[in-house]
Amino acid sequence: MSLIDVVNMGLCRNPRTSAAYAALQSARYTKNAAHSYYLPSVSGHAGANRSHTEHDDWNYTASLSASYLIFDFGKRESDFAQTLATYRAAGFDYDETIQNFIYSLVGAYYALLNADADVVAAQSALTVAQTAKNTADKKYKSGVVAKSDVYKADTTLASSQLALERAKNNRKITQANLLNLMSFSADQNIKIKDMPATFGSDAESENIDTLIKIAREKRPDLLKAKSQTNAAWHRRNSAFLKNLPSISVNGDIGTTDKTVGGMFDNMSLKTKGNFGVSVSMPIFTGFLNYYNARSAGADYENMKYNEQNVSNNAMMDVFTAYQNYKTAQTVLTQTKTLLKSATESERVTAGMYRVGRATMLDWQTAQSELVNAQKEHNSAKYDLFIKRAAVALAIGDIKNGIKDNK
Repeated sequence: MSLIDVVNMGLCRNPRTSAAYAALQSARYTKNAAHSYYLPSVSGHAGANRSHTEHDDWNYTASLSASYLIFDFGKRESDFAQTLATYRAAGFDYDETIQNFIYSLVGAYYALLNADADVVAAQSALTVAQTAKNTADKKYKSGVVAKSDVYKADTTLASSQLALERAKNNRKITQANLLNLMSFSADQNIKIKDMPATFGSDAESENIDTLIKIAREKRPDLLKAKSQTNAAWHRRNSAFLKNLPSISVNGDIGTTDKTVGGMFDNMSLKTKGNFGVSVSMPIFTGFLNYYNARSAGADYENMKYNEQNVSNNAMMDVFTAYQNYKTAQTVLTQTKTLLKSATESERVTAGMYRVGRATMLDWQTAQSELVNAQKEHNSAKYDLFIKRAAVALAIGDIKNGIKDNK
């Protein structure tokens, strides 16, 4: 599976994304319900009661009433705007959840590739250690070296075997973590394909100012904070407008009838209705509206400062992710040089030992340096990919951070 395959399957199967979508749907339905502010309300009533007389008469009533708000000094608009802003904030929250989950998949994916590479490196180190062991045995039998060389080679071989087992165990745990994120059983198996070494170099062309600009436009937590501030502003206005009058029109129509001796009495059928305009205004609510307005005002101030704090943290995230990515590029270049040098050093030292110009300790040192160089290079290679995804996450565009580099 490629990274895109892993992300798509993880998004479809993980309950975290499903829960986030359900929360978004709940906010959407709440927003849709807010349209009722602009529609009339209509209710109906029907009833039947029986009088306890000798004729057992039944009385029937049916009525229909309607009312419509004409004017309330903008409170209705504020309520709807608040609900709409809350829905937008929920949408950005959903986007943030998805992007964070994708980033966790990216990290688990490259961690598994790194674990795979460490297993290969450990197997290669074991092969070299076995070669050193065989060489030391032959030279000892020929009387060229002391028994201590054989012991040293045995120690290195045992250490390499142990390192291989640890690498395999780490791979199993890393694989289980990726499978868990994709909502599969941890004891299953998954095969993923490596990415080309050039993957992750595209972000070099973007400077920090450009990334910050993109973050201000796309980063979901920043956009969510702005929507929450907007919702708080409308909520404050709505709380204040509750103190002002509202004008509504209302009307109703109804009928009454009864039965006499089990038969409907046409003479008793009555229909009536009325229509009117009403004005209502709170005069005294026990200071409820006053304190609600003050509370909404304080909440708005809180949201403004929260938005500023989120913005500051977002810009710091972008700067940190950018610097980490640039450092990761430099580290990868250095580890390439280190691996090349360590590989050549091990090869030369092995040859020198065979002709008696180097000791087993020299060869052991060269082997150890080669193993460390391989691990450092593997870690740097996949860390670069993760750091690039971190930049994409920091600017709110994780999709750009996982695109296939074909």
